[in-house]
Amino acid sequence: MDGIIPLFKERGMTSHDCVFKCRGIFQTKKVGHSGTLDPNVDGVLPICIGKATKTVNYLMNSGKVYRGEITLGFSTETEDLDGETIEEKDILKPFEADEIDAVMKQMTGTMIQIPPMFSAVKVNGRRLYDYARKGETVERPEREITVTSFIQTKPAEYDTENKRQKIYFEVACGKGTYVRTLAVDLGKELGVPAVMSDLTRLESGGFRIDKAFTLDQLNEAKANGTLESLLYPIDAALTSFKKYELTDEQWAIVKNGGFLAIDSFNDEPMVALVYENKIRCLYRLNSEKNRYQSETMFDLG
Repeated sequence: MDGIIPLFKERGMTSHDCVFKCRGIFQTKKVGHSGTLDPNVDGVLPICIGKATKTVNYLMNSGKVYRGEITLGFSTETEDLDGETIEEKDILKPFEADEIDAVMKQMTGTMIQIPPMFSAVKVNGRRLYDYARKGETVERPEREITVTSFIQTKPAEYDTENKRQKIYFEVACGKGTYVRTLAVDLGKELGVPAVMSDLTRLESGGFRIDKAFTLDQLNEAKANGTLESLLYPIDAALTSFKKYELTDEQWAIVKNGGFLAIDSFNDEPMVALVYENKIRCLYRLNSEKNRYQSETMFDLG
């Protein structure tokens, strides 16, 4: 079987746990996911099966949408509720909606973000969380991220007893964005410690959460013999590329990894090439050599 399953990852599981279980369900080792979700986060996690594993990078490059909650008044070492509290400050006066909105708006667009110490980013061949767990410090690499929108989804709530305030948000962002770091940075802009206290991924790779299947549903479909019908085709991961139908002559060239004429595809930087109603490969424009050449081959059968 080849294709993509929008999986609903439940809380308490790692993304690797999901891959491991899907290997058993689909009875293949060729399984990959398109963007890690922390164990305490649930939501849609596209899982690629068989030949579709070649589309993982393209799915990861697509935008993601999250909905969650930020708590103002304390912060943790992990930037979420899994870590130890490192700072506390009473919110004596709740922030007004327009004040929060203004900060959120200025946190959209392209910006530089420093990933949290408790993350899987590698520095000198080691994951940052390896350094963090051993109490070691290391300079973290800056990365450019894009936040398309960052908005409140309902009025913030103020806890008069604990002197804390909860902000409910939705964010649309690009590859590599740490939403828990956004939560912490929002607090910094407001002048108070903050933590991401809840998060669900609503969309990833073009798949919405309402189209996602649980592991229980996959197991049920397997038992009923309908598992393959749940798979989305490889094409679903490549919607951002313009499609071109190949002639029989072009297909013969492509099957052997050959080059295509530079005037074949209207100077598109990357094209999805279709033969017999399937996307077979991606070809990219090489302007220096005046040709289109193979980028990724998916299905030559």
